[in-house]
Amino acid sequence: MQTSLERELADARCRTDELFQIVDPRAIYERPIAERHRIIFYLGHLEAFDWNLLGRYALDLPQFHSSFDRLFAFGIDPEAGGLPSDQPSDWPGVAEVEQYGRRTREVLDESIANIPDKLLHAAIEHRLMHAETLAYILHHLPSDSKLAPLIPPLPRAQQPESRFVDIPAGVAKLGRTEEEGFGWDNEYQANSALVPAFTISKYKVTNGEYLEFVREGGLVPYFWIHRDSQWFYRGMFGDIPLPDDWPVYVTKCQAEEYARWRGGTLPTEAQFHRAAAGVAASTNTDFRFWDPIPVTGDHSMTHQPAQLTGNGWEWTSTVFGPFPGFEPFPFYENYSAPFFDGAHYVLKGGSPRTAARLLRPSFRNWFRPSYPYIYATFRLVGS
Repeated sequence: MQTSLERELADARCRTDELFQIVDPRAIYERPIAERHRIIFYLGHLEAFDWNLLGRYALDLPQFHSSFDRLFAFGIDPEAGGLPSDQPSDWPGVAEVEQYGRRTREVLDESIANIPDKLLHAAIEHRLMHAETLAYILHHLPSDSKLAPLIPPLPRAQQPESRFVDIPAGVAKLGRTEEEGFGWDNEYQANSALVPAFTISKYKVTNGEYLEFVREGGLVPYFWIHRDSQWFYRGMFGDIPLPDDWPVYVTKCQAEEYARWRGGTLPTEAQFHRAAAGVAASTNTDFRFWDPIPVTGDHSMTHQPAQLTGNGWEWTSTVFGPFPGFEPFPFYENYSAPFFDGAHYVLKGGSPRTAARLLRPSFRNWFRPSYPYIYATFRLVGS
């Protein structure tokens, strides 16, 4: 009989398997994002990570394909100008990679009862994080290279009113304790910060609001296309007329420029926690939709900020760094520490493609401030 973690691992495998099924087989060697690996890498990486963590580290099982264990071990995060130069011919055939994946799952499943729970948590969450990574990579694959599944209709809503919410002074709880359950190394140790009173916009900044900035000379978001004197949104399965009431997906640099133009700032990580405490999450999480919904699409008109969790990660002004007492996981020492470099910033909340178990308040995402491809939104703190 499967344990709950075994079922979660099986469900996570199904989630990533489904993503590869929307890729036209002729596109498996494409590289939709210049800074990332070709799609074929991710087909092997998910299984190689599980093998290296669970098969080798946890169980010390004998290797059966050591070259693939190395080839598919790590993703990339190149600096500007350091793009990968590999060619499709540098990668193995799809059938061989799929066979490696099947064999990995068979061997691991035979001994899964002997794997520590903490490592199973890590394998599940790593796979679910890649379900989002792969989604935004495939988002930028041409539509004619994707096989669209049935898509539920998106909700409609009224245009949001522009307003701010007062957040009283108080203590923001950051991070988590071991007693609270599994978290990644950068989530520990729990700490607190005293946050003075501030105001924050009730809604994420919308496409319509950002369009005013573009008309004044602001940089155009990567997800936008201008064609035949009209603006379009680059949807997962096709371009659509720009929805004014959806949150705008932008880089941190673009968010900061807009904030300065409006006379505001981005929230700090601590301010985000103060604003999000006790606030209901958006319904647009956990793979429900492929694209955003209106910023008012699932929020009653209350005094609280809307969609602080879900419908798009939110940029903060906080540099990604360790909390006091940080210790890297011995089984994944390079998960966080290499990115404590002053060049990555914290994002909070979650997107339409963020799994439910990653929506905990302590979870921290991070990216370079000029990275344009992710489902990242923002809101303003008043001056």
